[in-house]
Amino acid sequence: GALLPATIAPVIFLLGMTGQFGRLTGLDGFPTDSYMSWIVPLSCLQGAGFAGAATGSNLARDIEQGWFDRLLVAPVPRPVLLAGPILGGITRSLVPATVVLIVGLVLGAELTGGVPGLMALYVACAGFCAVAGLWGTFMALTFRTQQAGPLMQQGVFLAVFLSTAYTPEVLLRGWLAEAAAINPVTHVLELARQATVSGIEPSLANTVPGLLALAGMFAVLGGLALLGLRRM
Repeated sequence: GALLPATIAPVIFLLGMTGQFGRLTGLDGFPTDSYMSWIVPLSCLQGAGFAGAATGSNLARDIEQGWFDRLLVAPVPRPVLLAGPILGGITRSLVPATVVLIVGLVLGAELTGGVPGLMALYVACAGFCAVAGLWGTFMALTFRTQQAGPLMQQGVFLAVFLSTAYTPEVLLRGWLAEAAAINPVTHVLELARQATVSGIEPSLANTVPGLLALAGMFAVLGGLALLGLRRM
C-alpha cells in the first residue's frame, strides 16, 4: 500500500508530460528525438524521491506515537537510527523506478546507454532517494508532526522542477535557466539520462558531476538531520 502512491504518481506524470510536451524534441538543440526517452529518467527520480520523502512521514508518525523515544534510549550510535530508515527507503525506491522504466520502454523509450547507462540510472535513483529521505527526516525531527508531510513532498517537487526537468539547459530562458544552472539535481538528471537519451552517452564527464552533486546534498542534509536528532 505504501508503494502505490510512489509508483502511480510518476507513471501518471510520465504519460501526462509526454502527451503535453512531446513535440519539444523538434526544437534545435534537443539531444534526442524521443521525448519519452527524455522524461523517463525524470519520472524514475520522482518515484525514488517520493519513496525517500515517505521515510520522513513514517518517522514523524513514530515520533507522534512515542515509538521513536524508545529508539533514542537504545544502546546504539545515533546515526544508526537514521541509516536504517534511509536504507529501507532506498530499497523501496527500486520498485517505482523499475515500474516507471518498464512502462517507458513499453511506450517507446530506448535503453541507449546499455548496462552502464542502466547502472547510472539506478545509482541516481538510489542516491536521490537517500537525499529525499534525509530531507524528510530533517523536517520530521524539526516539526515532530505528520503535518510537515507536505513540506517533505514539496521539497522533492521543487528540487526536480527547478532543474532541466522538461528541456535541456541550453533551451531554458530567464530565471529558470539560472536556477537550473546552480541546482545540483540538474547533474543528477544528467547522470540518470545516460540510460535512455542518445545524446547523453555513458562517460565520466556525465557521471562524475552527478555523483558529486549527490554527495554534496547527502553531506549537507545528513548533517542537518544529525543536528535535528541531537536536539531530540
